[in-house]
Amino acid sequence: MGRALGRLARRFFSYSVRIVTLLLAVSVISFALVTVSPIDPVQQYILGLGTAVSPEQRAEIEDYWGVDQPPAKRYLSWLGELLHGNLGQSALYRRPVADVIAERFVNSLALMLCAWVLAGVIGFALGCVMGVCHGRWPDRLLKGLCYLLSSVPTFWLGLVLLLVFAVALGWFPVGFSSPIGVRGEDVSLWQRLYHLALPALTLSLMSFASIALHTRQKLIGVLSSEYVLFARARGEGAWTILRRHGLRSILLPALTLQFASFAELFGGSVLAENVFSYPGLGSAVAAAGLNSDVPLLLGITLFSALFVCVGNLIANLLYGVVDPRIGTVEP
Repeated sequence: MGRALGRLARRFFSYSVRIVTLLLAVSVISFALVTVSPIDPVQQYILGLGTAVSPEQRAEIEDYWGVDQPPAKRYLSWLGELLHGNLGQSALYRRPVADVIAERFVNSLALMLCAWVLAGVIGFALGCVMGVCHGRWPDRLLKGLCYLLSSVPTFWLGLVLLLVFAVALGWFPVGFSSPIGVRGEDVSLWQRLYHLALPALTLSLMSFASIALHTRQKLIGVLSSEYVLFARARGEGAWTILRRHGLRSILLPALTLQFASFAELFGGSVLAENVFSYPGLGSAVAAAGLNSDVPLLLGITLFSALFVCVGNLIANLLYGVVDPRIGTVEP
């Protein structure tokens, strides 16, 4: 018991060091890109005021924000505030960046979780069907569908679903996360799920293809092995072989792809949320980029990197649950 706890503590410490190192690298690269970009946060802040500002007042704003300081000094100052939990003030929303992220992340998390579960379940199920029916018409049909969806842009698929199911058929709302004119505390769970359906379906359709194709390929390799040939010789059917021999062998690769799709889901949510006017982190980062809101842009960038790292950490910890032999291997 003590050795297992010590091994778990070492793995957790190792992953924590990697996450901190990665976040530090992301912060340096993001700050450098924003510094060399043509973004002028002071000008955007002045435009948001809606009043004329004299050159002296502009100089005071630049001095208050530290824009006139060298980039290295500005980065160290921003990093020091970040270590104290201060992500800065959003020039677009006139609120602390942490509050904007916390509010928007609730909506994005619901969207990404629904899409993530749908993509994993549909992708794994279709991959198993294609692997068992290898070479036959179900395999060819589903494989063609996966290739088609893999090549379709997220925003285009979202627009098609929006035009068909919201505009033409009227089955779903055109956008937003709740009915217009209804207060947030009065919105029911069914109404939230109703507005969530089309964006979640769009994201899941863009993500399940890679899981399905990879699961298919792994299952084909398992079904062509010698121990499966022996199982067939004993009279076991295709679905019995899949249940007894195939699922355990293909579960780990599917689990890896499922958690690795966090980054893909977050990137796709930026487009899906803008198509469906869904108030999440994706629409917030797009608004921050278009309106030169540097503090919000940097805050969401770091938060998204942390989100992906946590997903990979959970995947590594779950490997030992799916296959106990992995828990005996040192990182």
